[in-house]
Amino acid sequence: MAGGHDSPEGRTRHAVVRLLMESGSITAGEIGARLGLSAAGVRRHLDALIEMGDAEAHAPASWQQVGRGRPAKRFQLTAAGRGKLGHRYDDLAVAAMRQLREIGGEDAVVAFARQRIDTILSEVAAVAARGDSDPEEDLEATAERIAAALTEAGYAASTARVEGGVPGVQILQHHCPVANVAKEFPELCRAERQAMAEVLGTHVQRLATIADGGYVCTTHVPLTNRTAKSVRAGTTTKAGKAGAAEKQH
Repeated sequence: MAGGHDSPEGRTRHAVVRLLMESGSITAGEIGARLGLSAAGVRRHLDALIEMGDAEAHAPASWQQVGRGRPAKRFQLTAAGRGKLGHRYDDLAVAAMRQLREIGGEDAVVAFARQRIDTILSEVAAVAARGDSDPEEDLEATAERIAAALTEAGYAASTARVEGGVPGVQILQHHCPVANVAKEFPELCRAERQAMAEVLGTHVQRLATIADGGYVCTTHVPLTNRTAKSVRAGTTTKAGKAGAAEKQH
């Protein structure tokens, strides 16, 4: 993205980029507080990233505004900025997927996509199957475990509790290591949604995906009385850090 990572400036720039990736959307003040940078230092790095087309500023959503006064702008990586992170083997992966489809047909691609996400979520599924406490608490706890498993797999995921409309918890994937592959093979995204729904034991809705042009892969898990009664999830941790993404089809 900018300068070499070996220089102090390059290491700081890389830290800013990583924070933007992991947070999805963040203010300059939050960046300064997290990284111990001055306001001028944060602005210098953000301006450089924006000039390169790797980051952009936007107004906060209503739920992101804190206190009175003019709300602070929030910053996030662009699709181009995310594309510079961890996509070194995309061409090889796409070629392999095309070959798989040619040899085994669409069913082989679907089976591969499902096996991949099932492997990532295998430990979460095992814990969820043992759940026997409050269904709604279990649902949120399982969403947290899914986010943690996805993070370990390179997705920089978190969760956010959403009130109003259809209350729920959202699983937010701020980075997708297979985004460029999924543009041609949406079976990867569909398999993720299906696997999450099965592990959670309830219907989930995919509101946005990075592969389809969204800033964050967003999966909404409704928390309703009817849903809670059908849940078979499991653990008792609370929902994680806040975040949300624009609704896309």
